[in-house]
Amino acid sequence: MHRVPTCVLTDAAAPRLVDGHAVDRFVEIGSFTKVLTGTALMRLAAAGVLDADDPVERWLPAAPGTGITLRHLAEHTSGLPRLPPGITGRDPYAAFDRAALHRLLGRLDGVRVRPPGREEEYSNLGYAVLGEALSRAAGTSYEELLATHVLRPLDVHEVSARPAAADRLLAPGLLGRPRRPWTMTGAILPAGGLWATPRAVADLLVRLVVERRLGTPAPSWQRSGRLYWHNGATRHASVFAGAAPGGGWAVVHRLGGDPERTDRAGIDALRGTGSG
Repeated sequence: MHRVPTCVLTDAAAPRLVDGHAVDRFVEIGSFTKVLTGTALMRLAAAGVLDADDPVERWLPAAPGTGITLRHLAEHTSGLPRLPPGITGRDPYAAFDRAALHRLLGRLDGVRVRPPGREEEYSNLGYAVLGEALSRAAGTSYEELLATHVLRPLDVHEVSARPAAADRLLAPGLLGRPRRPWTMTGAILPAGGLWATPRAVADLLVRLVVERRLGTPAPSWQRSGRLYWHNGATRHASVFAGAAPGGGWAVVHRLGGDPERTDRAGIDALRGTGSG
């Protein structure tokens, strides 16, 4: 029987490792990246650099009058579709660089699937636009933006778009050969391109949701009752992170396998902490 390599961390017990994988290796965290992007938005707003309700065109060369605000992008209510147009192939985001993103900005009205502010439409494209807007507002790269406004204030350091040490990357293999991950260092980075150690993900979850070191959790978190959570999935990896304020927390990362099973494992781990 094939076993999917899994790492589980909770506040209820010592970290459990399956298949002997160390938790200090960098893994793909997919859309959990959005939590950091949304947190950066609220940090810049609190610092007076921007307003969360600024229209997109204040910071990017988008056509005026789209009605899309930075908050819409963070809350997935921008009306933009889940994916940028033309995303296909085995490495779908490789060609979606900043130039490709900027070619879309002038025609966001034509790309939208519904008017902004009305309904939720989970959008990786929206977070690509948001990350670019935040970088423009802060006058720095996306990675430096996160380091300055989110990671260093939280004392979390093992998060990167390009981990320097190849021997610290944990990726699946086939017949002894590593499988190539998606290329997500271009415009899609703020939507799902970061790598982190599982312990860093756990630290982010606890410090943002349980301890609330940076204030109210950002609108990028998903909500189910009192539970704040977010997941993420790439070609070969998936993650779930969830916490209830004043209650338990859990992080699950899996290489390969069904992302829905990763979510279920996270919920089961949360139930084991007594958080409900």
